[in-house]
Amino acid sequence: MISSLLVANRGEIACRVFRTCHELGIRTVAVYSDADANALHTRVADTAVRLPGTSPADTYLRGDLIVRAAVAAGADAVHPGYGFLSENADFARAVLDAGLVWVGPSPEAIGAMASKTRAKELMAAAGVPLLAPLDPDAVTEGDLPVLVKASAGGGGRGMRVVRELADLKSELEAASAEAESAFGDGTVFVEPYVEHARHVEVQIVADGHGTVWALGTRDCSLQRRHQKVIEEAPAPGLGPQVEERLLSAATAAARTIAYTGAGTVEFLVSEDSDSGDRVHFLEMNTRLQVEHPVTEAVFGTDLVALQLRVAEGGTLDGDPPAPSGHAIEARLYAEDPSQDWAPQTGTLHRLSVPGVRLDTGYGDGDTIGVHYDAMLAKAVAHAPTRAEAIRRLAGALERATVHGPVTNRDLLVRSLRHEEFTAARMNTAFYARHLADLTKATPDPYAPLAAALADAHGRSRFGGGWRNLPSQPQSRRYLVAGEEHEVHYRHTRQGPAADGVHVVQAGADLVVLDIAGVRRKFAVSRYGDRVHVNDTTLTALPRFPAPEPDHAPGSLLAPMPGTVVRVAEDLTEGTPVQAGQPLIWLEAMKMEHKITAPAAGTLTALHAAPGQQVEVGTLLAVVEPT
Repeated sequence: MISSLLVANRGEIACRVFRTCHELGIRTVAVYSDADANALHTRVADTAVRLPGTSPADTYLRGDLIVRAAVAAGADAVHPGYGFLSENADFARAVLDAGLVWVGPSPEAIGAMASKTRAKELMAAAGVPLLAPLDPDAVTEGDLPVLVKASAGGGGRGMRVVRELADLKSELEAASAEAESAFGDGTVFVEPYVEHARHVEVQIVADGHGTVWALGTRDCSLQRRHQKVIEEAPAPGLGPQVEERLLSAATAAARTIAYTGAGTVEFLVSEDSDSGDRVHFLEMNTRLQVEHPVTEAVFGTDLVALQLRVAEGGTLDGDPPAPSGHAIEARLYAEDPSQDWAPQTGTLHRLSVPGVRLDTGYGDGDTIGVHYDAMLAKAVAHAPTRAEAIRRLAGALERATVHGPVTNRDLLVRSLRHEEFTAARMNTAFYARHLADLTKATPDPYAPLAAALADAHGRSRFGGGWRNLPSQPQSRRYLVAGEEHEVHYRHTRQGPAADGVHVVQAGADLVVLDIAGVRRKFAVSRYGDRVHVNDTTLTALPRFPAPEPDHAPGSLLAPMPGTVVRVAEDLTEGTPVQAGQPLIWLEAMKMEHKITAPAAGTLTALHAAPGQQVEVGTLLAVVEPT
């Protein structure tokens, strides 16, 4: 029996595993980098062990340090979570060699699936349908589009869609470099890219006594940068024959490698005009998935508890539990979808999503840094029907309090309510088709007035109330969705007044306005110059703005804090460049971002170098337009 467990991970998944451990009476051990010294997972664990350093390579990817920490803390088992070393066979072997229980499949099973190319060979031999890899040197125009994919790792790293044959060589090199940086293995391969397919997966749980459960399907088609955003169980709209093929193929995959524990077999499901839906094996993730809560909700089970039972040598019942209802999960990211998904950093002042399950690795007041993934939380709704689950999750996110950096909350709400999603007609190209419409700014037009009235009330509290304030018209300026808004109001004996509305109440944190006979409430929170009014975010502007920093035309500034990972080959001062040409690559929060030339011209200055840490607004280069 496991009595003390170390989670070789951080953030949300560490907190998730600890929650089950505490319910089962298992003592918990966290590991943390210097950047995570006060992170939530360290606060909720019974014991925490420092991993010196801040980068993943120095901390959460150091299996030797983690095994040493487990032994030092008296843990008798290690759970890998997801990401980092969770699919590293050498790490699993090191845990076992140290006399510890490994909560996961055998190193041999992990190794069999660790290489996607080797996995495809095994699955083909087992009769699992798949997309055959292509020889990169033999790809022709007729094969396009193709997908370049890292053989190791996951999470969308080292993946590139290639639509022009001339781009294949450079994309192979770029994908290989990213995979080497992320996983220590730059091996990549090429396979056909299936347009407008659905991403469907099957949850597997297997014990060491021959029982394999296939716990239904999940649809994960809504993705950005090949990373999932919204997931649901069961996958809607699959015919019984397609679902049976998926479950059978997933079970065959697990049995082929003598799999134990929880894992996921991923497929593409594409529509074929002649044969109906076609199923293609993608890969097997030999770990717990981010989206596992939707399966837990539908099957009424705890997958982490099942992992622990299997690791202790226990057995599964002969038949899995019966499914019930529908569950949908949305990943809340600190990122700006309207700005190429740019990750955001800063203080998360307040996070609350009422009425649904919320898995998070952050608490109020925590700092969102640049070193790790941008996911703040996962919100999960379960209901008897898919339509009810969608409504429940969209409503909860709409009422959520998310005060801090920009997030994708509005995008999630709009995605859930989009007619293509509600009709279950979505596929992996959903955001390619709809992102522009889904990210159109629609701030509340009365938010600036509510912010101004709340601010004025706060200032007045030390002066004896509204009647002691000046009676002449007052004004405030705010930046909302990139546009400046100026609002006007005045003080009267009856309280504050504004043209076109009746001010029913004006407090420091609540403003009530009567607008054409409709009474509306505005919750107001302020953190420095940032103001949150319901779900609209504003920036209060000073009366006398400071002058903008003087940058030469064509200056390329860092859009986010991060690390320069690459500079275009042979790029030096004096090099001619074309509009849109990638010049510099930044990595922030486990994502790679291209900095491109704003116009055709000449590179007149280059300040960026690989390995350089940069802040928002750092001058990286200057392109003088032709």
